[in-house]
Amino acid sequence: MNGFFDIPSDLQNSYLGLISWHMQEALIPVLIGLLLALPIGLLCVRFNWLYPPVLWTTTVLYAIPSLAFFVVLIDYTGLSRLTVMIPLCLYSLVVLVPAVVDGVRSVPEETNAAAAAMGIGHVRRYLQVQLPIAVPAIMAGLRVATASSISLVSVGALIGNQGALGNLLTTAMLYHRPVLAVNSVVTTAVLAVLIDALLVLLRRLLTPWQPPSGRKAGRRRTSTIAGPARTPESVS
Repeated sequence: MNGFFDIPSDLQNSYLGLISWHMQEALIPVLIGLLLALPIGLLCVRFNWLYPPVLWTTTVLYAIPSLAFFVVLIDYTGLSRLTVMIPLCLYSLVVLVPAVVDGVRSVPEETNAAAAAMGIGHVRRYLQVQLPIAVPAIMAGLRVATASSISLVSVGALIGNQGALGNLLTTAMLYHRPVLAVNSVVTTAVLAVLIDALLVLLRRLLTPWQPPSGRKAGRRRTSTIAGPARTPESVS
């Protein structure tokens, strides 16, 4: 069988099984990265001098090829999913930490001053005041980190078939079945689009006070058109 959904039995997973495996390897590292980025972001906002070295460190980690990470980690975690997920978690920090810091720094000083005047401490203010306002910026970073993680999971195919949908790429060469490679690429892209749409929906649920971006653009366009229309009246 050479159909689009005909997965070779030696992969030990069905098509849906590969999708589930791919999502676990992609989303768990991003979730852990977000949990790490939140306290790191708090420290970077609280102590401004800490942000440059943290940003430099995450950038250096992101610059390290995943294959180099695999070589180092294999001695400790073996040819396992954990070996793939650890680098993905570290990679996500280069996007999530700046997103958290920029989001928290965008909170108006009047809001911070009002919270401080009410006797709200730094940690409680961070959790109850600053983070809710910073949700749009954080979600923007989360969308980028998630899409990147979904695409990078396929690199795990280099170590003991731990790449989930990426395993179809090596199998396509092994069995001379290009349709398997097409399956891998198309499915990965569709998953990235679907997860991104879910994150957009989640952002709207968490920030009901913000109008959709399309509505903002429509308002700007309307004001731009209406502006020149009033000019002749004012001249006359």
